[in-house]
Amino acid sequence: MSTVGETLNVLHPLVEKYLRKERMPHMACSGCGIGQVVHSVLLAIDELGLTPKDTVWVQGVGCSSRITYSTWVGDNVDAHHGRMFAVATGLKMARPDMNFICFTGDGDCGAIGGNHFIHACRRNLDVTAILFNNGIYGMTGGQVAPTSPVGAVTTTTPYGNIEDPFDMCQMAVAAGASYVARWRSTDFKALTNSLKKGIQTKGLAFIEVLLQCPTNFGRYVLKSSNPQDVLTWIKEHSVTQKEAEKLSKEELTGKYLIGEFVHRPERTGIVERYQEFLKTHQKY
Repeated sequence: MSTVGETLNVLHPLVEKYLRKERMPHMACSGCGIGQVVHSVLLAIDELGLTPKDTVWVQGVGCSSRITYSTWVGDNVDAHHGRMFAVATGLKMARPDMNFICFTGDGDCGAIGGNHFIHACRRNLDVTAILFNNGIYGMTGGQVAPTSPVGAVTTTTPYGNIEDPFDMCQMAVAAGASYVARWRSTDFKALTNSLKKGIQTKGLAFIEVLLQCPTNFGRYVLKSSNPQDVLTWIKEHSVTQKEAEKLSKEELTGKYLIGEFVHRPERTGIVERYQEFLKTHQKY
């Protein structure tokens, strides 16, 4: 019988190259979509020829962040809750030659870190940020999140959520990010290609991923801990932009739009402008 490590090497050759095998398998709940997203990120990094020497992972606090900072073989920076973009700003300004891949959750980015997120988009910070959106606080017990759908029953909304959720992609577009897209964890090829495009784009690339959380979203919102039930719910509540053109406003209520929303590589950002500022004003 093969060991877990041997099995992982056979199924996922990227593990040997990019991840700490002693930390695998990761500690996500069974059926969670985080592993699917991390796999897409590793494929994108590999196809672009990036290495652990030139790529740093920056994480906030949450399920996705807890897993990624313990597995990447290169440098990791684990930021305070909601302060990932602030930390990434300092890192990128100090080392503009490095690639920074940022992992954040919908609570980390949309609630406690919302202000930092908006200003990172405004400044068009040259990093790639992946938002793991499971529609609930998955790590801390299933509380309502700023992305939880209307009517969602959670541990803090036992009679149903009465607040409209944030559309994080619309916020990123309005605030000025260079590249904004949203996919599902099952949109494997599209997500990988989108990550490559985002990494290659100067300025902030913001990619939201809708992923299944059977442990809390499934348990509380759908009354089912079956991952397939959560995936089915996500599929039923998401439409491509082309499909959306055929639907009325009422039919689009409660639906997630899937695809690329903006790509403006010509827009400069704070990192590029700061380097020009230094050339102009530094005497030594």
